[in-house]
Amino acid sequence: MTEDSAVHESQKLHPLPLRVMHWTNAVAIFIMIGSGWKIYNDEVIFGWLHFPEALTLGKWAQHGLQWHFFGMWIFVINGLCYLTYGIATGRFRRMLLPIRWSDLIVTVKEALRFRLSHDDPTKYNTVQKLLYVGVICAGFMIVISGLVIWKPVQFSELLELFGDFQNARLVHFLCMAAIFGFVLIHVSLAILVPHTLIAMITGGPKIETRETANPLESGSAS
Repeated sequence: MTEDSAVHESQKLHPLPLRVMHWTNAVAIFIMIGSGWKIYNDEVIFGWLHFPEALTLGKWAQHGLQWHFFGMWIFVINGLCYLTYGIATGRFRRMLLPIRWSDLIVTVKEALRFRLSHDDPTKYNTVQKLLYVGVICAGFMIVISGLVIWKPVQFSELLELFGDFQNARLVHFLCMAAIFGFVLIHVSLAILVPHTLIAMITGGPKIETRETANPLESGSAS
């Protein structure tokens, strides 16, 4: 394929479907975290840890549980749409791969020297790639452990993966903590680098997604 016979397809960095799923997911996560903290306070895992009631969602634990289920369905359905979209459009391959240890070392060194650049929102550095892959994995685990906590008898086979009910609760809590940590980093970077937040609202700059043959020239060649 020559340069003249190619057509470069382009689209916004964050297409509309992705932006809708991103903000829907943000709402679902805040519902789940707030209600989850309410449920946790009713039966704590760590005796020294209680979440301020002002940060929880729900008047009491049962009310928090209802909010949690509401957020869960949004999170699961939206998450499946997001994964399907990311795989089908090649976005995951384009934005999150490859992940190389050599690139990670360079990125960490630049961060420690305060030289890490965020000028190009169309490319993720290796740390960002790992964070996104890690939060997706945490999302998987929080759903699986949540199913076990919700229906331990019906999902007894999954329960065996965790050993017992309390281990499933612990994994669920740790995944929540990981997602909450990701949200803190994500929001902090959005404040420090506001053009990334604007891009998620407006769609950001246009990028080339793939190269195809020019249909006019292909037709004349035939």
